[in-house]
Amino acid sequence: MRLGRRLGVDVGDVRIGVAQSDPEGLIATPITTLKVDQDFMGELLRLVKESQAIEIVLGLPISLSGIEGEAALKARQFAIRLRDEIPTPIRLVDERLSTVVATHAMRESGVNSKKGRAKIDQMAAVVILQSALDAERSSGRPPGELV
Repeated sequence: MRLGRRLGVDVGDVRIGVAQSDPEGLIATPITTLKVDQDFMGELLRLVKESQAIEIVLGLPISLSGIEGEAALKARQFAIRLRDEIPTPIRLVDERLSTVVATHAMRESGVNSKKGRAKIDQMAAVVILQSALDAERSSGRPPGELV
């Protein structure tokens, strides 16, 4: 298992949920939700620098049937833009059902989905990152595909 903090990112059209791991790469926790505006890339770069992240784990929304649609294309385009602007390795990992799992977990804890959308985005980033950390721990290989 590689040591070092990772950032998990759940990309949406309006908001971007961000999570981070501990330095040992064992546990993902939510840190913030960024609004997609002119400065979000600078804010994401600041988070990468502050956390000294060794990589960014970005969710790739693949359909349940395994097909990559328009949302996956947007995620891939975002990953390329991120790679060009932030000098940190980026990995795309399958995020099937991450928002569903996050929404369910938030509901279970009593958070209304309309009022808690920003928190749901953070929790989706946690689900994405935690699944990547678990996959790496079980396989011994970095998860997903390097951009």
